[in-house]
Amino acid sequence: MPIAAVNGLQIDYEVLGDPSAPPLLLVMGLGMPAALWPDELLQALLDRGLRVIRFDNRDSGGSTRLAGARGMNVAGAILRALLRRPVPSPYDLDDMARDAAGLLDHIGIESAHVAGISMGGMIAQVLAARQPQRVRSLVSIMSSTGNPQRKIAFGKRWALQAILKPPPPAGDIEAMVQHLTRVFSVIGSPGYPIDPVAIRPHFERVARRGLYREGTERQLLAILGSGDRRAMLRQVTAPTLVVHGAADPLVPLAAGLDTANHIRGARMEVVPGMGHDIPMPLTTFMAARIAEHCQSARNTPPTSFPPPTVPGPPSPPA
Repeated sequence: MPIAAVNGLQIDYEVLGDPSAPPLLLVMGLGMPAALWPDELLQALLDRGLRVIRFDNRDSGGSTRLAGARGMNVAGAILRALLRRPVPSPYDLDDMARDAAGLLDHIGIESAHVAGISMGGMIAQVLAARQPQRVRSLVSIMSSTGNPQRKIAFGKRWALQAILKPPPPAGDIEAMVQHLTRVFSVIGSPGYPIDPVAIRPHFERVARRGLYREGTERQLLAILGSGDRRAMLRQVTAPTLVVHGAADPLVPLAAGLDTANHIRGARMEVVPGMGHDIPMPLTTFMAARIAEHCQSARNTPPTSFPPPTVPGPPSPPA
């Protein structure tokens, strides 16, 4: 992947598709490299006429790893956020949104459609609010507003524990694959359980990009330190689609509904059986929803793609 010098950092990124196609910037979530975006989703987006840019956020994958917050008290930081007290952080979501804008500058793109997942959705929201001229449309996936209300801010304790469990040492690909399989078996989609054999090549690619505990902790501090963004979200003017899984154990559905309620004109899509991941059976559906939203934001007649359908979760065994 090429490297962009952005805001004094090195940002690892990749551009896919026709340079003349409408650009779509994909922003990844907490602690994960851009390799977590499913290849099937990327190909479906390319097939639907988009130019796709994905990148590793600061403190993840091949991008710059910063310093500070080692050994932080995560529980204490979460408690401070719930009490609406300031959470000190080495950087915040505004800084990460400026990274995304700087990457677009580096590539030579004035504005793009932007889709973010989880923390990436928060970064995309901030970019759309702070620099509206850069965002043609916004897709916020399984994300939130920073609303500190307990039933909105946090999902199940066991889901949070799963994502904060330290990853194995870098370079141990087998252990990393097993770690990712365990994490996404916990936070993933109950309607579409992980097949460890089928998902293995995908997780191997993620493992090779690397997971970084201290970076994940700093990114979590960035989320908590950014506080309640509901007032900011009222400034978003980009056409917005909010997508959330009905069965998300990590960022509850209430957070997605709260997001849609605070962005003027936002459309809400609730996906049955989906948790805090994009399972393989839903990649075509998700690509269709994203591409159609980008298309509608361009005010052009829709291309004659077959209508997307949400695959029904498997029936329980008799």
